[in-house]
Amino acid sequence: MSGLIQTTPCPIDIRLHQTSRLLEVKFDNATECMMSCEFLRVYSPSAEVRGHGHGQETLQVGKEEVNIVAIEPVGNYAVKLVFSDGHDTGLYSWDYLYDLAKNYEALWLEYLAKLSMAGIKRKGIKLKMI
Repeated sequence: MSGLIQTTPCPIDIRLHQTSRLLEVKFDNATECMMSCEFLRVYSPSAEVRGHGHGQETLQVGKEEVNIVAIEPVGNYAVKLVFSDGHDTGLYSWDYLYDLAKNYEALWLEYLAKLSMAGIKRKGIKLKMI
């Protein structure tokens, strides 16, 4: 079983590049991705970020320089990411991690649009799409 859904690809390698603040994930179906720590933080599956139902999400701001300080395995189905801003309550199941990887560009653009609609500007850090 790879995650909560048996057909979801399973990570075979997860590497943190702290200097560039990128998490590299390779899945057993040959999918490879690099996701920024900021992206993973603002899309945390925690109730603090996602709320307890539709429409209860909290827009995360000021996370441009956040990093991951620890990656803790949770059984055979998830990892817990501990962020430099103290956030550590989301479990990234293989299903969720794979979904983030597959939809990285669209989700990132959606986040930027939400910031713009809220009148919030990101710091001068530019994030390249990989």
